[in-house]
Amino acid sequence: MKNSISLVIADDHEIFRDGLALMLAKQDTVKLVGQAGNGQELLKVVKDKRPDIVLTDIKMPGMDGISTAKLLLQQFPGLKIIALSMYEEDDLIVEMLEAGAKGYLLKNADKREIIEAIVTVFEGNIFYCKHTTAHLASLIVKSKFDSRAKDPGALFTDREREIIRLICRQHTAQEIGELLFLSKRTVEGYRTRILEKMEVKNTAGVVIFALKHNIIKEEDLL
Repeated sequence: MKNSISLVIADDHEIFRDGLALMLAKQDTVKLVGQAGNGQELLKVVKDKRPDIVLTDIKMPGMDGISTAKLLLQQFPGLKIIALSMYEEDDLIVEMLEAGAKGYLLKNADKREIIEAIVTVFEGNIFYCKHTTAHLASLIVKSKFDSRAKDPGALFTDREREIIRLICRQHTAQEIGELLFLSKRTVEGYRTRILEKMEVKNTAGVVIFALKHNIIKEEDLL
């Protein structure tokens, strides 16, 4: 990875942008090169700054994040976009992914998750917010969004599939170990390998991959 990832943020709330900018200023991994308050401004800033990543609110006055994402990716196909969303905007998140975004975050995401999302997307992977609900995961699986995830085929052993199902049901490593008579450390080793095979970063990614490839069904999440 190069020295720093260039980033532009777009949100109509200046206080939110300023807070995000202050946090990013302390990071060596990411360099903030521009800000925008709406879609029109974002188009101009991206054209001028040519960032690696755009972190944009979905709901903005005038031109929203979805319309802007479509235009940006027509002009700059290599640009990577991460959507910023509030709770209960599942349909908008799915629209944003279908428009070409490579990840999404809730606006209350912590510093660590924001940086992880930026690095994950920069490296060419999809980032699913760790607070993804079962409902949103189901919508993503049924949408036109193509994560280009690997076909699982014989990718997972029977034991790994068993652990995947328990991860999707939100069991901890300790709980999984007790259910399967394994040590917590052994379960954590399985979990690490599962994440690597799926090319995801968290439980939300596991759930979406598992649903998409029929390792679990929606009713398994209930």
